[in-house]
Amino acid sequence: MAEVDPAFIQAQEHRPKPEITRAEGIPLIDLSIISSPNSNLDNDQALGGLVDEIGNACKNWGFFQVINHGVPLAKRHNIEKASREFFGQPLEEKGKVSRNEEKVLGYYDTEHTKNVRDWKEVFDLNVQDPTVVPASYKPDDEELTKWFNQWPEYRQ
Repeated sequence: MAEVDPAFIQAQEHRPKPEITRAEGIPLIDLSIISSPNSNLDNDQALGGLVDEIGNACKNWGFFQVINHGVPLAKRHNIEKASREFFGQPLEEKGKVSRNEEKVLGYYDTEHTKNVRDWKEVFDLNVQDPTVVPASYKPDDEELTKWFNQWPEYRQ
């Protein structure tokens, strides 16, 4: 078996401690309050509760499962198929749509957590193409920039 690249090895103090970790079930977030045609978005308390639920799931788990989101099954199948097709490509092909400082959307596989490389690949995209965003995080900065999606050659 090949040796593991040290870039992927988490420092001992950051590794999970099984004796204190208890998995009681992946958080399940119900989006019916915002996805249902009969939903009442004026209910600040219910919406605030949903926001708190998502925040807690992110803080305590880092992920969650969503139900009642309104995305049709056929669309979800198409997304999964496209994802498998893209991530099944050789690294050289995926790298052709890598994100960088100028192209902030696209493929990325060198993300780090606590200075250790993550064991994941991502493909960032936006629903609106282009997406207009503030040029900086400064509250008084009114300059805007556009982010454009990148697509693999076989999908264009």
